Amino acid sequence: MAWVVSLVATGGSLFLSEVMHYVPCDLCWYQRIFMYPQVLLLGRAALKDDRRIAGYVLPLSIIGGLISIYHYAEQKVPGFSGVVPCRSGVPCNKDYLDWFGVITIPLLALIAFALIAAILITLKVTSKKEETADVEIED
Repeated sequence: MAWVVSLVATGGSLFLSEVMHYVPCDLCWYQRIFMYPQVLLLGRAALKDDRRIAGYVLPLSIIGGLISIYHYAEQKVPGFSGVVPCRSGVPCNKDYLDWFGVITIPLLALIAFALIAAILITLKVTSKKEETADVEIED
């Protein structure tokens, strides 16, 4: 499931930039840096049934999510827009999407990062419980 979320997020990101011609701002690029590798890492882990991937991908999701929170705050809270200004291209506080006055591209990225993190944490907890159960059975 985490791989599907990363695939949809990456596909949506590429659709917005390549088809809709929305130019990504600096913060969008940073979020992409943390999302795009997850497609490959989680895809390989899904194929190999590698449950240890959580330790490698979870930091990417957490850092990407923190960038998304900051980016969303920069768009929605007027005082944040001048803290770290974008240096190139589109201003980071520009809203290409603003559905219902709440849903923006950084919020969608945050939801994807949070879903991936939640799935990976659940995977880690269940894997640990299964390992504990296997040890008890062997005893």
